[in-house]
Amino acid sequence: MSAPTRGAVVVTGASRGIGAAIAADLAGRGFRVVGLSRSGVCASGFGIACDVTEEEALRAAFARAAEEGPVVGLVNNAGAVHHRRSARLTTAEFEAVMRLDATAVMVGCREIRPHLIAAGGGLIVNIGSFYARLGVPGALAYCAAKAAVGAITRCLAVEWAPEGIRALCVAPGYIETDLNREALAGQELHERLMTRIPLRRYGRAEEVGRLVGTLFEGGMDFMTGTTLTIDGAHGIAE
Repeated sequence: MSAPTRGAVVVTGASRGIGAAIAADLAGRGFRVVGLSRSGVCASGFGIACDVTEEEALRAAFARAAEEGPVVGLVNNAGAVHHRRSARLTTAEFEAVMRLDATAVMVGCREIRPHLIAAGGGLIVNIGSFYARLGVPGALAYCAAKAAVGAITRCLAVEWAPEGIRALCVAPGYIETDLNREALAGQELHERLMTRIPLRRYGRAEEVGRLVGTLFEGGMDFMTGTTLTIDGAHGIAE
């Protein structure tokens, strides 16, 4: 692994799954990775225990990340899926999903901004979902939150472009990780999804990590505000 020489990228939800894969890829590219998670674990960088729904904790974590050098990027990956049929979805449940999956993204972007400006500009990558464009029974809160992530990304890309800050959204489809492997292996769900995903397989966390890492490589500085979907064509299949 190369020595970190390219500034720091903060990755939220970096302890497992897609977040861990993103952290590993960025570290392999020479970035100083600062991973935020409730546990403080980040196998591929420096870990900080942080609940991203707590604004003061998030602000303090960013300040700590900046103590060791410039912060050049943020990956808002932390989030959770909540399934509940809409007729039984409580207001509290809806707001809890929005707080973690959307509000924390907005706050993270807002609070990282001064550090990116201090570094001369930077990149924010928000992890959305292909669910943002779908109607999924039982996933109203999650779909709404991920649609909001795309809107946040677009607005900030336009507003902060003069400050040298770009914003992109990466929208994964069904990605197999240690968090969902058992569920995806269930025969009924697996058979149904294999008829819906044209590539006939689930994505791998490392593939999402590689996409995010490539966005931080440079050379694509005219790209901002858009959503890049990585779902095996699931979201556009007839």
